[in-house]
Amino acid sequence: MSAALPDAEAANWVDRHAPHGLRPWLRLGRFDRPIGAWLLLLPGWQGVALAAAQMGHWPDPWVLARFFLGAFLMRGAGCAWNDILDRDIDAKVARTAQRPIPSGQISVKQALAFIALCCLASLAILLTMNLLAIALGAGSLLLVAAYPLMKRITWWPQAWLGLTFNWGSLMGYAAVASRLGWPPALLYMGGFFWTLGYDTLYAIQDKEDDALVGVKSSALRLGAATPGAVLAFYGLAFTLALAAAWSARLGPLFLPFAGLYAVHLSRQAAKARIDDGSLALRLFKSNRNAALLLLAGLMAGLWRSGLAGGP
Repeated sequence: MSAALPDAEAANWVDRHAPHGLRPWLRLGRFDRPIGAWLLLLPGWQGVALAAAQMGHWPDPWVLARFFLGAFLMRGAGCAWNDILDRDIDAKVARTAQRPIPSGQISVKQALAFIALCCLASLAILLTMNLLAIALGAGSLLLVAAYPLMKRITWWPQAWLGLTFNWGSLMGYAAVASRLGWPPALLYMGGFFWTLGYDTLYAIQDKEDDALVGVKSSALRLGAATPGAVLAFYGLAFTLALAAAWSARLGPLFLPFAGLYAVHLSRQAAKARIDDGSLALRLFKSNRNAALLLLAGLMAGLWRSGLAGGP
């Protein structure tokens, strides 16, 4: 099959350039739709940047590179696991019916082998980090494994995704500082509410199908109150990001970027419509830019009294 999947960009690199035999595998890992990998990666980079700024130096490019590779590999493994558990549901939903497993392009056994390969490569990267980061990385597997089950048992699977996708902020901080504390904890909590907001927007596009197949989401639970709830979630995300920067004693150059972050999030909530799935998907995808703004602010916070690395 050569056509792009419904939730992938029509001109994505997999469908344009990848060999035909590799395309089902790349689609299984969502490499044709990298926004999810970016949303998993950027909290990790934010944790690295927060620790580095607090300690008075720039983030180590080698640490950033390891998180980049690890995020794309683990997102691929997580998506394959999700598709294995959801294969019967996906087959009934127009947006997901042509994914590699429900469409029969890849078997469950093959998908499990794909997961094992991604996890082994991620483990090799993880073992280059300190013991605290390794322990946190191992602990994240429980969150990843349980996530696909949440939409069957709670109206708030988006909250579980928030716990899962922002775990990297704790790992990133620990990888640099070899400890945890209030700054990474506040950053993690802010990321939790950010993800709760953007994934509630994402769930708008699946409301009708989710109701038909009997799975749950925050968008279904909130109904017409969804835009207001997203604004509240984003307000908490911004407040906790400020608290993390204050706790880490970052410099004042953090604030302009934080302001842009707040504007970006508030505009998303203002534009959201509960009956416009295409718009919801565009707003969801814009969160890579939102996360980059916060990352830039955390890095700019390195300057204290006009000097990088000051007291």
